[in-house]
Amino acid sequence: QVQLVESGGGLVQAGDSLRLSCAASGRTFSDYAVAWFRQPPGKEREFVGKISRSGSVSYYADSVKGRFTISRDNTKNTVYLQMNSLKPEDTAIYYCAADTVIETEEGITTISKKGYWGQGTQVTVSS
Repeated sequence: QVQLVESGGGLVQAGDSLRLSCAASGRTFSDYAVAWFRQPPGKEREFVGKISRSGSVSYYADSVKGRFTISRDNTKNTVYLQMNSLKPEDTAIYYCAADTVIETEEGITTISKKGYWGQGTQVTVSS
């Protein structure tokens, strides 16, 4: 079992920055790749980005590329989502998810049934 807890959400203005954290406990954290997803109000959950188990490789959705950065510190069992130049359309509940392998096929990133999810943290960007 892996438990994931997101934190760092809040209300910010357009153009501001915010850093989310995803703290893990349970199994060896470095055995898991981690992805961030978000669910805007009234919309489906969407992929934001992912990072490999070692942290050496990351991949982002086009909507956040160049503005968001994912990093991880395996010594602290934590993954970070640094969000810069925030826009009102970034308003969403942000979730982290962990899985041994996080695949992206034909532009779709999925977490397997064996993966784990956090409870989410709200990010609201005002204009």
